[in-house]
Amino acid sequence: MNTAYFTLLAAVAPVFVVLACGAGLRMLGKMRPEADSSLLSVAVNFLYPCFIADVVIHSNALRDPRNLFIAPAVGCGTLLVGFAVAFGVAMLLRLNRPQPARTFAFTAAIPNWGYLAIPVVQSLFPAQSKDTLGVLFIHNIGLELTLWSIGVWLLAGEKSWRRAFNIPFFAILASLVLSVARAVEWMPTFALESLHFLGQAAMPLSLLLTGATLADQLRAKDAPAKWSATFAGIAVKLLILPPLMLIAARWLPCSIDLKRVIVVQAAMPSAMVPVVLARLYGGDAGLSLRIVLGTTALGLITIPLWLRIGFGWIGV
Repeated sequence: MNTAYFTLLAAVAPVFVVLACGAGLRMLGKMRPEADSSLLSVAVNFLYPCFIADVVIHSNALRDPRNLFIAPAVGCGTLLVGFAVAFGVAMLLRLNRPQPARTFAFTAAIPNWGYLAIPVVQSLFPAQSKDTLGVLFIHNIGLELTLWSIGVWLLAGEKSWRRAFNIPFFAILASLVLSVARAVEWMPTFALESLHFLGQAAMPLSLLLTGATLADQLRAKDAPAKWSATFAGIAVKLLILPPLMLIAARWLPCSIDLKRVIVVQAAMPSAMVPVVLARLYGGDAGLSLRIVLGTTALGLITIPLWLRIGFGWIGV
């Protein structure tokens, strides 16, 4: 694998181009907000499960028991470490509790585990993408269960872990059963090709919708947040947490595919979901928005940097 900075930048750049296209289409009125709900439902509840099935059924890496058990534990553990570090920084900054300290910790800790990580893996490892993506999906089970239980409790003082049991979650489980049953050997070719064809539409549509949502957030009028807290949140996500995750990638007794997943997750900016949940649960949506936008914008520079350092560190 070529880990030169500009090679990695070229691999990451298309993701940001599609995000920018989504934002541009929204601003030009070509991608209307009233269509978002139906398009998002199609993307999340139909196209994304097709993509999951196409990947998992063909993923040889998921026949390694380490990936089935260690990967979700790593997803849970790294997010818990992120919450602890971010909340510690919030206390050092003397942010008011419960808010905005809880929003700060929640937003700064959660990586963009799906719609940015997936196309980056596909671009970086075209020959092994289904193996690495399969491990990413299993890793994300642990991350999502932690997000919707401990994470939402941290943000709002209540648990919403049932939300983690959604259609993509069950698509992963069903696809694992098909993988164990060697479905790739007996499923009709037209069925496998249909899954692949539909799954390929999941990421472009999801990224366009994410870009449109970012454009909406830029125009939203939230209460101003302290810029010192914003910059600190960006620093936690892009400077403090990545080295901790890279240490885990180097020393944990896990497969090379899981090591790749950890490196990619270490490089990711903050996810969009904290902004939505901050609004839903009475958090500081303005602070969350600024951290997400800041880490996403700087991600074009920092993602290739951390990928270069991380892959060099684990010897890929």
